[in-house]
Formats: sequence, C-alpha cells, structure tokens
Amino acid sequence: MSQSDQQTPSFGDTHPATLLLREFLDVTSDFERGLGSELNVNATDLTAMQHLIVAGSLTPTGLAQRLGLSSGAVTTVIDRLENLGHVHRTPNPDDRRGTLVVPEPASVGRAMSRIIPMVTEVDRAITDFDEDEQSVITRYLTRVVEAYRGHSEASDRPRTWRADAPAEST
Repeated sequence: MSQSDQQTPSFGDTHPATLLLREFLDVTSDFERGLGSELNVNATDLTAMQHLIVAGSLTPTGLAQRLGLSSGAVTTVIDRLENLGHVHRTPNPDDRRGTLVVPEPASVGRAMSRIIPMVTEVDRAITDFDEDEQSVITRYLTRVVEAYRGHSEASDRPRTWRADAPAEST
C-alpha cells in the first residue's frame, strides 16, 4: 500500500473534550522537550531531574527504581547529569558506603523558572469555574486518569508528583 493510500485511523464521533486531552498530551510532550533542550538533557535525564527536584536528593538505587532502570543505566544518567553540572554526588549520611545524588540549586532554579509559571497559569484556569463546576471537572479528570491507568502497564515505581502518592523517604 502506498503512503497516499494510508488513512489516519478514525475513532468515530470523538467528544471535543477527548480531543483536547489528546492535544494536552501533545503539548505536554512539547513542553518537556523544550525544557529538556534548555537544560541540554534527553528525556530520561529530564525525568531523572524531575524526580530529584521533587525529592531533593536520592540514592542511585532510589533513582533507578523511579526511572525503571538498571543500576548501570542509572549510573550513566547520573554521570551525564553530573558532567552537565545539574547534580553532584555526596556521601550518604545514613549509609557510610553509599552516596546521594543531589540536584544543583542553579539547575533546579532554571527548571522551576519554566515550570512554575506554567503550573500557576494552569492552576489559575480552574478558578474561572464555580465550586460545582470545579467538582465536575475534577471528577471527569479523575475518571480519565483511572481509564489511563486501566490501560497502562501496572507500575509500582514511586511518582511523588501524583496527587495520591504517599510521602516517601530515599
């Protein structure tokens, strides 16, 4: 079949809200690519930075678990981030043979200078709705997240930015 014979799959009469969710996912990817480009990191390294920004510091093992990577692969990630000046290793005060990966404040500041204005604007958008409307929006988004989880591979990796995530230690 030639490329001109191929058709874009149709999902029938898709609700405009569902199409906007698809666009939201695309724009989120664009935002993350832009942030990664600004920090000069790839997608995996950016995800590692996100975990370190939220946690403050992690053991290499803790970071590997969050990323779903082997210890060797996470060492490569940490080395890249360290070479770029985004993190440094320091002795773990709770384990004299261990180390902690600590994000550099300047890198955290660079990332947060892009993230905070966006999150603030997104959070401000809900205030245009009354309490009942906010409740409906929250209920809808909760169902969307549940649907995605139902169609995703189960993961027990820590995701500290999730609304329902328990507080964790390193």
